[in-house]
Amino acid sequence: MTEQRKDILDMLAAGKITADEAEQLIAALERDQAPATASHDARPKGKVKYLRVLVDATDNGEPSRVNVRVPLQLLRAGVRLAALVPPQALAKANASLSDSGVPIDLTQLKPEQLEALVEHLDEMTVEVDSPDATVRVFCE
Repeated sequence: MTEQRKDILDMLAAGKITADEAEQLIAALERDQAPATASHDARPKGKVKYLRVLVDATDNGEPSRVNVRVPLQLLRAGVRLAALVPPQALAKANASLSDSGVPIDLTQLKPEQLEALVEHLDEMTVEVDSPDATVRVFCE
């Protein structure tokens, strides 16, 4: 049960809203949630084109939403361009990434590895529900 649905039922139990109003609110929630679920489940099989990150959160009582759609072609191009970067620059970039808490070795990125990763991303969906946020990461 989602937090929003629980809130509606709590308001109904407290007598703040009627059963008809609760039904309308729950129906509205389902309409809002259905397109995101349907778009992921109903997407055609084949080569994925985008990595999608959706975040619905509440920050200081204010709702906020993040909707990021990253073209996988951009990632592919980035890996190919990394091969053109001089080794000294890659070493400095690796050191900076490591200092920032991102332990990635850019000298080890290979285009064929990225293609294998992208191939497996097609079947991946990550959903995180917390009291303040819902996060979905998937490919489309």
